[in-house]
Amino acid sequence: MLAATLSRAVFNFTHGKNLVYNTCWEDPKLDRIAMKLGPSDRLLVITSAGCNALDYALDGLERIDTVDVNPRQNALLELKLAGIRQLDFETFFEMFGRGRLTDWDKVYRESLREALPHAAREYWDKNGKFFYGKGRRPSFYFRGSAGFFAWSMNAYINRIARVRPEIERLLEAQTLEEQQKIYYDTLKSSFWGPKLEFLLRRDATLSLLGVPRAQRRQLEKFYPGGIAKFIEDRLDAVFTKLPLKDNYFWRVYLTGEYTHECCPEYLREENFARLKDGLVDRIHTHTTTILDYLESTSQTYSRYVLLDHMDWLAEHHADILKRQWQSIVDHADDRSILLWRSAALEVEFINPIEVQLNGESHSLGELLEYNKELADELHAQDRVNTYGSFDIATLHKTSPYAAADDNNERTGSTEDSVSHGSLAHSG
Repeated sequence: MLAATLSRAVFNFTHGKNLVYNTCWEDPKLDRIAMKLGPSDRLLVITSAGCNALDYALDGLERIDTVDVNPRQNALLELKLAGIRQLDFETFFEMFGRGRLTDWDKVYRESLREALPHAAREYWDKNGKFFYGKGRRPSFYFRGSAGFFAWSMNAYINRIARVRPEIERLLEAQTLEEQQKIYYDTLKSSFWGPKLEFLLRRDATLSLLGVPRAQRRQLEKFYPGGIAKFIEDRLDAVFTKLPLKDNYFWRVYLTGEYTHECCPEYLREENFARLKDGLVDRIHTHTTTILDYLESTSQTYSRYVLLDHMDWLAEHHADILKRQWQSIVDHADDRSILLWRSAALEVEFINPIEVQLNGESHSLGELLEYNKELADELHAQDRVNTYGSFDIATLHKTSPYAAADDNNERTGSTEDSVSHGSLAHSG
């Protein structure tokens, strides 16, 4: 009980006062395939660092609403939106590609500050130092809670494991065979050891990454070897089974910057131009919870990206999770597509949730049709590779029992119809 209380206190302190995510850790390439986005779609997504909202916008959606309870996350997205509108590409890339801007004060004062909404302006008035490119953490991508962990890992790589040359060779490898040889012959034995395992088992360490105790407990319960072994297996998969030459997630984590060849889509010059030409204006930020936002809007949605926040809600606020799903159903088009990820290898808490539809009570298992085959296929290609499972579901509102019948036919029961990421595929 005391451990749980202390863990929550550390997590709340970390997240209550800080920018947590300086970049998104969900692969939008997979999301865009799963959602089949088009010009008539209206998307609701948790903001995080805003990178993926910009990525989705490239599919020309009608509207994207980003919601985050942490105002600092929305301030970051607002800075990106202002930068796209106000800056030339090279300046923007120096800022968000290299993670630094040598003349930040001048650029911010002359081009960005007045383009920001009040709350974002207040935040960046105080935190522009993140882009100075100076000090012990000279990249924006070493700032914020997750950035501090990335900086710490780079310090471990440079000073304790002393494997920086091997990391650089790994990132420049052109084939999987070359990656595998570097990783298994010289890198893994030096990189992975008792000190690192000890750190990865600490609540305070994982809180920096935005991993709440509920998610850690899921892995300790279901994954052989617990969370440290899960992370080790994820790293094995990332470095030996997936091409690193386009894996911008791990490049920025291991170096503090992107390159023009290895970066998110919004940092490519041709896509920057498309966003500047008007696509960026289709993105709208909201600092609140998903539940409060949905209960206050008449907007409806054809697509939802829910990330992994339901892991935490399911353990601590099941009543809020139930109300949130009711609001999602109320605001969803028939046959809306929903995506979510989880630390759990098996997500058991969604299907039993009861919601009202057309005056009748239904379990979500009756309304959601899961695309397990596609989810497993995409999960195996996930360049981030840190989640236990990935789900793609279509919400049926006009004939809900058709979804239940289909799930039963495919899996034997509604309760077992959840699409789980396959460790055989990804690790």
